[in-house]
Amino acid sequence: MPHYVDKEQWGGEARFDALLETIRSRRKEIEQQRHIPSDIIDAFKEIGVYRAMVPKRFGGDEKSPAEFLRMVEAVSAADGSAGWVASFGMSPAYLAALPEKTLEKVWQESPDVVFAGGIFPPQPAVCTANGFKVSGRWKFASGCMGASLFGVGIMPEEEGALPRMAVLPREQVEIDPTWNMIGMVGTGSHDLLVDDVEVPEEWTFVRGGKPNLDEIFFRYPSLSFAAQVLSVTTLGMAREALDVVRASVKGRKSITGAPNLGEREYAQIALAKAEARVQSARLFFYESIDDVWKCIESGQEPSREEVNLLRLSTTHLTHECAGAIHEIYRISGMNGADNDHPLSRILRDSQLCTQHAFMGEITWKNAGAIFFGHDPLPGYL
Repeated sequence: MPHYVDKEQWGGEARFDALLETIRSRRKEIEQQRHIPSDIIDAFKEIGVYRAMVPKRFGGDEKSPAEFLRMVEAVSAADGSAGWVASFGMSPAYLAALPEKTLEKVWQESPDVVFAGGIFPPQPAVCTANGFKVSGRWKFASGCMGASLFGVGIMPEEEGALPRMAVLPREQVEIDPTWNMIGMVGTGSHDLLVDDVEVPEEWTFVRGGKPNLDEIFFRYPSLSFAAQVLSVTTLGMAREALDVVRASVKGRKSITGAPNLGEREYAQIALAKAEARVQSARLFFYESIDDVWKCIESGQEPSREEVNLLRLSTTHLTHECAGAIHEIYRISGMNGADNDHPLSRILRDSQLCTQHAFMGEITWKNAGAIFFGHDPLPGYL
């Protein structure tokens, strides 16, 4: 089945397909070294992953949210960890809250800047005459091994202060390779350490603060987009799982003489149900995005209800795709249980996605609260 990505926008069909094939062929290497190899990060730069959301005046491509998400979906089918790391090409959505003069410095040499962030836990930061003195440890900095620019969460030690993000160059940050999870092993989501570095105030921003850029993308709900770029990795993996199980039965006969998997009624039913779950969730996801984007293009501000559907469709996508993957894995038998089998890796990666706070149980609660006319918890919209 197609992924609906316009490959011509991402370096051309031949280059894009070659990159996906390279990633597929190196899945084991990616898991073993626990991060995406530097040459694949360079290939992401070449096809425009990291300049996709950067304004054209800084050399970027100004892609739409849906265009970017379809790219992440396709890369995730090749490898979930690679898709997850590519998804952080959305970083301009965060960085846009920096002062414009600082952003000019960020992208002055190239729009292909690889950013990685460790937000939690926010560490106390002492206010100085020029900014903040930053020290501490932060977890889950996905893609940090290939990054040149880092962000860490801080809480200024002054009354009424809001949580901020301090932005630092790679040479001021130490990476502690602590990432040891059941899935998404290759994302290199290690800990970041900073030791007594003064970060100028103009290189910090309030988390969730208003963007200082006026291009149309920066009117799209940034928290929703931050959740969507991660959720869509499960969609790519679900598509891959469905394709893998179909391909696995071609020309195969059971060693017992029984019908092969594709001829068994229970497998046919399971595959049909999984396909319906994935395609339905995908339509809800992209339809919600298109509705909000059309609203923004017309000069309007999306309503609370429209943004709620962005968040709800995002959580729904992750859990429906993870559920479909589990059903496909279940019918694959002992073949799929082998750690080297694609379905085994896809299952592990998809289950890790369901654990992320952006797709956690609380998001269902927040969506339901809005449907009843109540306010959601802070940080949802």
